[in-house]
Amino acid sequence: MSYNTFGRIFRFTTWGESHGPALGAVVDGCPPGIALSEADIQPFLDQRRPGTSKYTTQRQEPDMVRVLSGVFEGRTTGTPISLLIENIDQRSKDYSEIAKSYRPGHADYAYDAKYGFRDYRGGGRSSARETAARVAAGAVARAIIPEVQITAYVAEIGGDRINPDNFEFAQIDQNPFFCPDETAAKRWAQRVDDARRAGSSLGAVVECVATGVPAGWGAPIYAKLDSELAAAMMSINAVKGVEIGAGFDAARLSGAENADPMRPAPAGSNHPEFLANNAGGIAGGISTGQPVICRVAFKPTSSILTPVETITRDGTAAEIVTKGRHDPCVGIRGTPIVAAMMALVLADQKLLHRAQCG
Repeated sequence: MSYNTFGRIFRFTTWGESHGPALGAVVDGCPPGIALSEADIQPFLDQRRPGTSKYTTQRQEPDMVRVLSGVFEGRTTGTPISLLIENIDQRSKDYSEIAKSYRPGHADYAYDAKYGFRDYRGGGRSSARETAARVAAGAVARAIIPEVQITAYVAEIGGDRINPDNFEFAQIDQNPFFCPDETAAKRWAQRVDDARRAGSSLGAVVECVATGVPAGWGAPIYAKLDSELAAAMMSINAVKGVEIGAGFDAARLSGAENADPMRPAPAGSNHPEFLANNAGGIAGGISTGQPVICRVAFKPTSSILTPVETITRDGTAAEIVTKGRHDPCVGIRGTPIVAAMMALVLADQKLLHRAQCG
C-alpha cells in the first residue's frame, strides 16, 4: 500500500493495523541533539488512549510507547526515530459479520474496490487505531517547535456548540470532552450517553490554535501552510471538513469585514499589531505571526448498533449491525490527533523555512 508517509523535510511513516500485534511510526528528518524520551511522548498518547471514560470506546489499550532507535543518552541522533505501540486488547471475533458485509459510511467497500482485499478486523489500516502512531510522532514534532504552544479542544458535538463567553482554557483538561465550556460539557455528557445507549453516534467539531508561530513559515504556492494543514487534517479518519480562520464564514463577509486591519508595531515589538484574525494566522500561504487557527469537522462514527441497509461482498442486499467497541463520538479522541497533526505540519514548515531562508 502506498502513501503512508507525510511531510517534506520532517517526515513520518506509520505502519501497523488495528488488530495486528503492534503499530508505530518511523520519524525521519529530525535534527540531532534535541532532548527526547519516552516520557516526553507518553502524555500525549494518554490523552488519546481508549477506555478512559464511558464516552469513548471501551477497548483497553495502555498505548505505552517504546523508542527503538534514533535517540541516544536522551537526545536525538539525527537518524530515523522508530516508535512502537503494542496492541493488547484486540477482539477480532467482534468483526465476523463485517467479513461478509460492508459497513455503510466506513472504508470497507472503497478499500475492497481498490485492492480486492481487505482486513475486516476493525478496518485494518483504515481504522482510527492508526492515529496512535501519529500522536506519538506529533510528540517528537513538538520538541522541534518549543516556541509554539498548541491547544486543541472540542467546540461542538452533535450540533451543540460551546458558548465563547464561557470559554476557560483550564476546563479543557477537566472533563472527558476536551471542552473549554463547563456548561456545554455537562450537556454533552447526556447527549453522547443517549447516542451510545441508542446504538448510534454523533459528529463533532474540533478547534486547534497554535500560538507563537513566527511570521514567515510556509510558501506562496505548493507548500502553503494552510494547504499543508488542510491535507494533514483531512488525512485523519472520519474528518470531512477543515476551515482555516473564518473559513466558510469568510464567503459571507464583505471585503472590509474580512480584512485583518494592521497597525504599527507597539513599543518593544518588531511585528505589526493586527486588529482581527479572519485569516487564521496565514496570508498567502505564509504565517503572519498571529495565532494559527483551524477547525476540523468529524462525521459520526460509522460503526453503530443501529441496523443499516447494506450489501454483502457478492452484491446481495443485507442489513448490518456493527458489534464491538466503538466511540459514540469519534471527534472526542480526535482532539489530540488534530493537535498532533498541527505540530507535525509546523515542525516540517519550520525546517523548510530554515533550509531556504537560514
